[in-house]
Amino acid sequence: MSRIALILIAAYLLGSIPFGYLLVRVFRGEDVRKSGSGNIGATNVSRKSPALGAFTLLLDAAKGFLSVQLATYSGLGATDNGLQRLMAGAALFAIVGHMFPVWLRFRGGKGVATGVGIFLVLAPIALLCAGVIFVAIVALTRYVSLGSIIAALLIPVFVWWQSDVRPSLIAAVAGAALIVFAHRGNIKRLASRTESRI
Repeated sequence: MSRIALILIAAYLLGSIPFGYLLVRVFRGEDVRKSGSGNIGATNVSRKSPALGAFTLLLDAAKGFLSVQLATYSGLGATDNGLQRLMAGAALFAIVGHMFPVWLRFRGGKGVATGVGIFLVLAPIALLCAGVIFVAIVALTRYVSLGSIIAALLIPVFVWWQSDVRPSLIAAVAGAALIVFAHRGNIKRLASRTESRI
């Protein structure tokens, strides 16, 4: 098996580590999927414990960051377009791993925190811009899901503005599509005004 294939598989497996589920199971003896929204992400974990929610956010972001960094072990040069494509591929495999983890029968989180770690590597300025908008929307509406959806949709715009690296833009578009898809239930609840506020 080629080194590139191994990196992509490793990115998926790293992305699929369900930190939110594990933290609540270890420290609270509970299954976070049986409470709140049923999600394993930081927002739902924080309903059990704000501290565990913060750790979940950090660890989920870290696995996204590390998944992209794995590409640097491919042997491809820093200026090689192949490295940029591999980094973008590893980013998408990490998001897919988070959303569809093999360890939890392919039912995982929504990819937002993992995306934060990914774009901290691929496009940090774009991430900062999206982050400011996320904070503003959540502060105004108290809907984390709405802030996440809008920030995800704007990431490709900010990536395009920051850089002309095509693989990163493709990863941003595909990642945004996956994150919005994962929030389809939230979108329905937002439309019916039954979504939970923080």
